[in-house]
Amino acid sequence: MKKDFTPEKELLFLALGGSGEIGMNVNLYGCDGKWLMVDLGMTFSGGEYPGVDLVFADLDFIEERSKDLVGIVLTHAHEDHIGAVPYFAADLGVPLYATPFTADLVMRKLEEAGLSRTVELNVVASTDPFSLGPFDISYVPLAHSIAEGNALLVETPYGRVFHTGDWKLDEDPIVGEPTTEEELTELGDEGILALVCDSTNVFNPAASGSEGAVYQGLMEEVKRQAGKRVLVTTFASNVARLHTLGEVAKATGRQLCVAGRSLDRIIDVAQDNGYLEDLPPLVDFDTAMGLPRGEVLILATGGQGEPRAALARVADGSHPIELTAGDVVLFSSRQIPGNEIAIGRVQNQLAARGIVMVTDRQSAIHVSGHPGRPELEALYGWLRPEVLVPVHGEVRHMQEQARLGLASGIPHAVAQVNGDVVRLAPGAPGKVAEVRAGRLVLDGDIIAPADGEGIVMRRRIAAEGALVVILSPDGNVAIESFGLPLEEDMTDFAAEAKADVLEAIRKLRGKARAGADDVAEAARLAARRAARRWSGKNPQVKVVMLEG
Repeated sequence: MKKDFTPEKELLFLALGGSGEIGMNVNLYGCDGKWLMVDLGMTFSGGEYPGVDLVFADLDFIEERSKDLVGIVLTHAHEDHIGAVPYFAADLGVPLYATPFTADLVMRKLEEAGLSRTVELNVVASTDPFSLGPFDISYVPLAHSIAEGNALLVETPYGRVFHTGDWKLDEDPIVGEPTTEEELTELGDEGILALVCDSTNVFNPAASGSEGAVYQGLMEEVKRQAGKRVLVTTFASNVARLHTLGEVAKATGRQLCVAGRSLDRIIDVAQDNGYLEDLPPLVDFDTAMGLPRGEVLILATGGQGEPRAALARVADGSHPIELTAGDVVLFSSRQIPGNEIAIGRVQNQLAARGIVMVTDRQSAIHVSGHPGRPELEALYGWLRPEVLVPVHGEVRHMQEQARLGLASGIPHAVAQVNGDVVRLAPGAPGKVAEVRAGRLVLDGDIIAPADGEGIVMRRRIAAEGALVVILSPDGNVAIESFGLPLEEDMTDFAAEAKADVLEAIRKLRGKARAGADDVAEAARLAARRAARRWSGKNPQVKVVMLEG
């Protein structure tokens, strides 16, 4: 491999996102001078970056080599796999490839961003192979918690890669027809060099369960709530779950009402692509609220505690959908790590109003879209890869999957994280180099480095507060405090800090070479020391010197 990381006669793998974390998936394959990107996702900040919602992988590595990038292939339509497309696809300047349902959702994102005529989006029938440079690519349908979940079979001169995307095994998936055991075994018979595999549920000792089984769980739970208004919150993208809830509504004599723009969008896209054709007619909010309580089933977004989603607004009483004591909310979704506090906040609001909640811990109303250990072991046995590369997980998940793969008889497992350049072939597989793999944030309308001065300063201010010291030409000093716990002591603190600043400047000015920068720094340090004495905090201090 050349020093500029141009792939030579070899097959490389490089994750820029999604390895060492769950979300923000961006994977690269390198071969014969060219790169192929698989997925272009995002994640949510979860409060890690104050004032920021969206976080992206830093694509600087591949942006510098965009002339060698042959295309972007999208496995499925979850935000952690497609969410960054509107922000980066135009700059990368290469075509996108997706199956129809995914392509429809991506196109709507591009239209909203005004990029529908700028970015080339190719719709691929799931059985049609296509070629991009040295890569021959085929979609391999697998079950997941969204319509048209797919693995990719990537064929190269140096071997074939089976890139799972997000997946599970499901004998009754409700929506779609996953590739069978026999078909996967046949792929294994033909030879798989590397399995690049989802690690999310590797610690789960049981299989993830069937979507069909959720129908029975939801049916029993809704029947149990006769005479009560029932709201179900689930992932909007789970088309199979939406189908199930439509069937439950029909079977229990309830009218279906949908609350949440993402649900509206998914239903629209699904029906445009041949899914949810049997969904019963939807009723609007006013009609739903006018029905007897036991004759309405409400589907709502917000099961992860999102503050602007429908469920949060129902919980605080600001939504047209109203729930009262005795009504029921079913959480037909799993709690994503990092969302515990937000979910708890919404659940506490519901509980305070006497609303009953049922989660997947209490009733069989949800199954995961990711494989447990038995499913991983089954796939290993069918494909029999030479190399396992765990992805889509935190480091603990990926290390555990590497151990599981080796224990299951896979000859090699390569534990990697974002930025590790892995050579899969020729020769022994392993890490050969390391490149920068940082994070970017969408801060207002600006995409900025996650470790940039603006975000770092904001985080410091959030933790420690801020002081502004204003120096006037006539020698006066003014102190302004933001975020320090000094409400009743503010006057006394400001007086002492002012005296400290004046004394520090007086001592400094005795030095012949003291200039404006020296004065400002002396004032900053004196004010900060005073704040530490009074509050125990180390605020960020800004000194403003007025001109006279």
